Amino acid sequence: MTKYIVKFQAALNERGATAVEYGLMVALIAIIIIVAVAALGTNLSGIFDRTANSV
Repeated sequence: MTKYIVKFQAALNERGATAVEYGLMVALIAIIIIVAVAALGTNLSGIFDRTANSV
């Protein structure tokens, strides 16, 4: 019986670590998206302004 309890506890510990890893990955992806949007936002604004002025 203790074998099964130890296996169950090990599975719970892995789930917690996996959740933390997924949380870190989501945070990094969010940071990358925010930086990309901020960098491209100003460039796209300039492109749209030039296009609007030429029309």
